[in-house]
Amino acid sequence: MSIERIVQRQAGVIGLRQAVQAGMSARTVQRRVASGAWRELLPLVYLVSGHRRTDEVRVRAASLWIGRAPAAVTGLAAAYWHGMLDAAPALVEITVPRTTHRTAPPGVVVRRRDLHAVDVVEHRGLLVADGALAALETAIALPDGSAFLDRALQRHLPFLELYECYTRNLGRRGWKDAGRLVIAAADRADSAAERLLKKLLREAGITGWVIGHRFGPHLIDLAFPEQRLAIELDGWAYHVDVDRFRADRRKGNALTAAGWTLLRFTWHDLVTRPREVIAEILHVLAAAA
Repeated sequence: MSIERIVQRQAGVIGLRQAVQAGMSARTVQRRVASGAWRELLPLVYLVSGHRRTDEVRVRAASLWIGRAPAAVTGLAAAYWHGMLDAAPALVEITVPRTTHRTAPPGVVVRRRDLHAVDVVEHRGLLVADGALAALETAIALPDGSAFLDRALQRHLPFLELYECYTRNLGRRGWKDAGRLVIAAADRADSAAERLLKKLLREAGITGWVIGHRFGPHLIDLAFPEQRLAIELDGWAYHVDVDRFRADRRKGNALTAAGWTLLRFTWHDLVTRPREVIAEILHVLAAAA
């Protein structure tokens, strides 16, 4: 690839190695820097005259400085690269394996951590943390992390990817805060599941159900009190929060002991097999009648 093509694709940024591979000698690069035609942004990384030092330029320069695999842009800089943030942070975070030792130049911070291969993607020419990891790392770093995570889930990634990334990285530093944010997001995902179930019931013409029916110290997600049918929606928080899991188990045991029929559905059930869900509900209602 020509020098001009590289510069065009990389917003004016080029590394010494790229220039040499494109046929330019290291001495020619030095002359261009000396003349002011190229400006050194980071060691062996340059910005060609006529191009502005934008956020994109800073992130590209940091990535070129560290080199490719197995290093990756992470944290807020990765979130910016995925379009989740409008601006890149003052310090561009680069994550390298634990065995790698590099002294970061100004404007770059190096984290030593082994990333799961699935958590790294190539996006717009750079190796970066995938959307889920970038979103979680950014959420725990921002004071309004919960609001940021809500926006990311609405516009950039499904909750399942976020949840899988969270569980894959359990034990990481700061991940306790990530867990609290995931549970809060899961609560909102559960609300969406409840709305979907109500929609399915209305479309099927099924009546007689109550949302949040009181049963002793418990609340049933959706109940048919006359037929003693309880429907519980097992959302993502059910799997993440141990206390909630145990409380749901106790509620289910109490319902069964009191002669109620208990059906449990997940968001996946409601989305992928809505007809079967409605058929199961109708079957229990018919038996109770």
